[in-house]
Amino acid sequence: MIISRTPFRISFFGGGTDYPCWYNRHGGAVLSSSIDKYAYITCRYLPPFFTKRHRLVYSEIENKQDLLDIKHPAIRECLKYLNFSKKGLEIIHQGDLPARSGMGSSSSFVVGLIIALYALKGVYKNKYDLFNECIHIEQNLMKEVVGSQDQVAAAVGGLNLIEFQKNNNINVNPIPITKNRINSLNNNLELYFTGLQRNATDICSSYVEDLNKKTRQLRILKDLVYEGLDILSGKYPISDFGNLLHESWLIKQSLGSKIANHNISALYDKALAAGAVGGKLLGAGGGGFLLLSVEDDKKEDVRSALKDLIHVPFKLENEGTKIIYHLPQNDCEEISNNNFDAFKTNLKRSHTNLVKLNS
Repeated sequence: MIISRTPFRISFFGGGTDYPCWYNRHGGAVLSSSIDKYAYITCRYLPPFFTKRHRLVYSEIENKQDLLDIKHPAIRECLKYLNFSKKGLEIIHQGDLPARSGMGSSSSFVVGLIIALYALKGVYKNKYDLFNECIHIEQNLMKEVVGSQDQVAAAVGGLNLIEFQKNNNINVNPIPITKNRINSLNNNLELYFTGLQRNATDICSSYVEDLNKKTRQLRILKDLVYEGLDILSGKYPISDFGNLLHESWLIKQSLGSKIANHNISALYDKALAAGAVGGKLLGAGGGGFLLLSVEDDKKEDVRSALKDLIHVPFKLENEGTKIIYHLPQNDCEEISNNNFDAFKTNLKRSHTNLVKLNS
């Protein structure tokens, strides 16, 4: 049995420049960090005594004989990718935060599942290869309209400058930051769940279709990444980080009509009126989590103004995905598809004979 733990992430600046259709022509950059909220994947070989080969537990429960019949696209494609078609598996997902909420949860799921499946095979994967494979799975196998930052953040962890090169290479640069500065950043950031969930692919499709018409906005969003680095380095007060988040959010809204809506705008305006320096809606937009920068003397006012939302305390983390439990397990002898019906028939016959014997 394997249990993996994979962090969710917060993207501060540069979102939108991490799509291959953009950075392969212009380059891209993102400033992001993983946080101490996680997706947990439990994975084990399923003994052949069960009537179905695969048992999957997430927001739904699936029991399937053929992996091609699995509804969950990420699980199906990951199992196909690693050739688990003849291996019975039980996969259980648990998460600290809800899906479709702008925290990179879908990529955290894929990263956590892939590292767990490799561990089940007894294979070690370095994190660079891991995030590249997960990008391939999401973008090319699942055909999702997603960027490339979430897989990197989930796999590597930490506070990073992620640079996307025109040759498709991805460079991950851990940001050197003092303990006092990281404590100040942790202290100033507040996270609120809006209660609104959305499909990121639908929203991303609305602005990825023609990024060439948004060149100016995307170049500015990339420049803000390096301005954010200057603030974290100590050149400017940490409160300027909130002002930069606000500027980034205003620009990002211009990328697509579905990124913001009346409800989101009303919540954000309420937070600013209560004293928040700035902030942004995390992820593609449309709902999910609202990240705010708030000074100590305004925190109670902001929390009171947003009392109808769920406040989520958090800290930045630096470990990335990892295996937190590994119990070696013998792989039960596989029963072929041709013999599976006979196996079930014999099992039922044995049960019937046992009932007769006891009656």
